[in-house]
Amino acid sequence: MTRSEPPVLVLGATGGQGGAVLRALRDAGWPVRALVRDPAAPAAARLAAAGVELAVGGFTDRAALAAAMSGAAAAFALTTPFESGVDAEVAQGRAILGAATDAGLPHLVFASVAGATAGTGVPHFESKAAVERELAAGDVPHTVVAPTYFFDNALGGAAQLRAGVLALPLPADHPLQQLDRDDLGRFVAEVLAAPGEYAGARVELAGDAPTPAQMAHDLGAALGRPVRHEHVPLESITSPDMSAMWRFLNGDGYQADIAALRRDHGTVGWTRFGTWADRTFSGDSD
Repeated sequence: MTRSEPPVLVLGATGGQGGAVLRALRDAGWPVRALVRDPAAPAAARLAAAGVELAVGGFTDRAALAAAMSGAAAAFALTTPFESGVDAEVAQGRAILGAATDAGLPHLVFASVAGATAGTGVPHFESKAAVERELAAGDVPHTVVAPTYFFDNALGGAAQLRAGVLALPLPADHPLQQLDRDDLGRFVAEVLAAPGEYAGARVELAGDAPTPAQMAHDLGAALGRPVRHEHVPLESITSPDMSAMWRFLNGDGYQADIAALRRDHGTVGWTRFGTWADRTFSGDSD
């Protein structure tokens, strides 16, 4: 059943995070409006065919963002440095926050990253921290959700996984807090069901903290063939941003309170890595 409330605007609705949020909101009965750059693109056309309202604009187009936010009950927003760099990410954040102010948006859920406020020096953490500071200094009612490492980041090496290798720049016994994107979506839906309870809150999200050895075991079980962990030397990572991130993760890393999340937000589900691996590679085993 669809709610009678105004729609929730979802930025990045054709991507991983936004797509998960859109699905969770629709499952909860919310009408959804998706911001897309090209409504004729196949992914956008599929959303429209499924009954999602489309709004057209980019992450730095303040006027288009404000128009998309007009009349919305809330918005889910994210920024990205991976197309044009960290300065561009901060510019995206400023446009989004400015648009939310212009539109009188009732509530903004901003997706940052766990550890962003810890002074890690990781470039794409620091750019999100800059957006968070501007959000906190403004007048837009908001909640910050800060995910850890996503399970499906492992799929960047899917061919290697199927060849029996999980390559990660971590020791085999070093835990890595991680999250299923669908759990992010369900948490955002929970926030928007009671936005007043989360006003001004910043919540770091993780559902599991497997070691690379455990990940390799679970992936092997899902694939029906052995998978071994290969420790990638940090010195081999050529991207300064990624090198800084993996150095952070080799230290104390993310500090989400998984036990508290499971206790206080049990309806989210908090998927285990092995469950995600089974679901992802179902039918892929020999």
